[in-house]
Amino acid sequence: MTVENILNKLDIPFKDVQLGKANLHRSLSSIEQHELQKEFEKVGFEIVQDRNEKMINQIKSTIIDEVYSNDPSNKKLSEILTQKLNYDYSHITHLFTEKEGQSIQKFYNAVRTERVKELIDNDEYSLAAIADLLGYSTPAYLSTSFKKATGYTPSEYKSLKLNDRNSLDAV
Repeated sequence: MTVENILNKLDIPFKDVQLGKANLHRSLSSIEQHELQKEFEKVGFEIVQDRNEKMINQIKSTIIDEVYSNDPSNKKLSEILTQKLNYDYSHITHLFTEKEGQSIQKFYNAVRTERVKELIDNDEYSLAAIADLLGYSTPAYLSTSFKKATGYTPSEYKSLKLNDRNSLDAV
């Protein structure tokens, strides 16, 4: 009823409204989409045009939250994603790889690399503390992974003061 009321209020013709789905008679202009989104936000709803796109965003958000958490989980990434998204991990990984052109693990590693760069640039933690914070088994493994991703060891990166972090949108 809420969605129907909003559509009627904005004079957007619709065929029917079901739970989580509205079938419209026509495509919306960008102005209509913006107005509809504003009205939906007032009642805690959002427009989702593609369920797969929404899941990809949830996967990315979950990974970023985990990497940037000051209290990371000791669980495997597959367990975290399965619990958070309530889907089988094989489905999640297949969808992510298909839509993003890279594996979840590759994305996760890229986000962790950017976090390592940030922590090195801030110069607040030792390499051992960074390794522990980000779930690397040892500082040596962190160094190896970092060099593989960037071409520099963490100490080289720090001494060169590269500050070449990428935004997470570019990862």
